[in-house]
Amino acid sequence: MVTNTSGKKKTAIARATIQDGEGRVRINSRPVELAEPELSRLKMLEPFRIADEDLRDDVDVDVQVEGGGTSGQADAVRTAIARGLVQHTNDAELRDAYMEFDRSLLVNDVRQSEPKKWGGPGARARYQKSYR
Repeated sequence: MVTNTSGKKKTAIARATIQDGEGRVRINSRPVELAEPELSRLKMLEPFRIADEDLRDDVDVDVQVEGGGTSGQADAVRTAIARGLVQHTNDAELRDAYMEFDRSLLVNDVRQSEPKKWGGPGARARYQKSYR
């Protein structure tokens, strides 16, 4: 059985394909062990740590991720993998465990950066005004 899911964070979009296999996890066709920085790698593998490592040995995960920065991509991959595992195993207990640990494992984070506006260097900050 093959399961396709997706995850989003800011402008990063991850598409995961999960199928029965022998524990390969690939991010953009590269093994997850080569993913840098280490914090992002740990974040990507979080769904397996919450479930249990036995689950990782039974499935192959292939993720394509684009857009955003390293942290946003890691969060998107994490959501896509967690959703895929829940859908693939069809396990309500796993879903509840993910929800209890962190809701963003199964639900996309809708927050976006606010667009820059005139009169200042950013979205809310204004240029300083001189009175003298």
